[in-house]
Amino acid sequence: RVSFMNNQKPQKPTLSGQRFKTRKRDEKERFDPTQFQDCIIQGLTETGTDLEAVAKFLDASGAKLDYRRYAETLFDILVAGGMLAPGGTLADDMTRTNVCVFAAQEDLETMQAFAQVFNKLIRRYKYLEKGFEDEVKKLLLFLKGFSESERNKLAMLTGILLANGTLNASILNSLYNENLVKEGVSAAFAVKLFKSWINEKDINAVAVSLRKVNMDNRLMELFPANKQSVEHFSKYFTEAGLKELSEYVRNQQSIGARKELQKELQEQMSRGDPFKDIILYVKEEMKKNNISEQTVVTIIWSSVMSTVEWNKKEELVAEQAIKHLKQYSPLLAAFTTQGQSELTLLLKIQEYCYDNIHFMKAFQKIVVLFYKAEVLSEEPILKWYKDAHLAKGKSVFLEQMKKFVEWLKNAEEGKEQLSSYVE
Repeated sequence: RVSFMNNQKPQKPTLSGQRFKTRKRDEKERFDPTQFQDCIIQGLTETGTDLEAVAKFLDASGAKLDYRRYAETLFDILVAGGMLAPGGTLADDMTRTNVCVFAAQEDLETMQAFAQVFNKLIRRYKYLEKGFEDEVKKLLLFLKGFSESERNKLAMLTGILLANGTLNASILNSLYNENLVKEGVSAAFAVKLFKSWINEKDINAVAVSLRKVNMDNRLMELFPANKQSVEHFSKYFTEAGLKELSEYVRNQQSIGARKELQKELQEQMSRGDPFKDIILYVKEEMKKNNISEQTVVTIIWSSVMSTVEWNKKEELVAEQAIKHLKQYSPLLAAFTTQGQSELTLLLKIQEYCYDNIHFMKAFQKIVVLFYKAEVLSEEPILKWYKDAHLAKGKSVFLEQMKKFVEWLKNAEEGKEQLSSYVE
């Protein structure tokens, strides 16, 4: 027994104490933006207002200073000259610099030069991208804390950075803050921002960026609820020299109204509402949203054609189409009171028959039906045949219409002679 006990190995000491020391060594240093700020401001003081020198200094400093950790402080300094307190004021006891956006000249050229500083910095240190977007969102919420001149500079800079893709249009969400909207700050800021954005690109590029973040239909929210009308928006931005933005919003509103009209029309048709009620509703919507008769007739045509499951056999679909369209011809006739509306409908029928191959042979039968039902009249049909038709399926459709057009030109018989053309 004694021998066995003597052969036992002595117990090893535990490593708990050493592990504790390792954790302590790895402990993160205290968050201290003040020291970081002092380093940046000192460097900016040395570079002065030469923005190329500023860009070089920022590029080199990223290797020594913790940009990832102090991104907010860095951007506060570059925009406002020092760390911002909540609300957008500069803390009195903080060091500050005049090498910043807010202390610069209030003109587009200067802001373009500052935009280059941000571009270079973010291209060099990609991880700053998210921090910069967060910073701009914060600055927009602080707008009331800045002077009018500071707001103008920030607006111009933001517009340029949106144009060159450094910023995403989603940052504009901050402008919908209730207090900013109520006091007119959002709308005034938007004027300067869109002017510089459109100056760098054009309204089409702006529209694409807004659409990507579902903001193309929200611009009227820059105004309080009681002023959210196309008329008010259009007047405000046109007077500010942004007619193209006014027209864009008017067009967007019109597209929205047209989509809503089509949706409601299809619901009314599927319920089987009386035509007189549908016609009354459509006329009210036309007046309210300034929608033309030509636009309405294309919406009605699309709605009528989408309410049916069409037969896939060419020989049966024409018969089905004639029966269906005969039923809806009074509705279409109510919105073909002008020659241009009739021609618009003819072009829509041609396009539909070309795009849906089973309808290729039905074109002439539909046109004759609508002529008999007084949806279409002689003059627009002749104009379509002569020179107003589309290129789509042109030879096929002109050939189909040849005899009927000759009849229109020459015949003196009444409409009872038309039956032969429907066969």
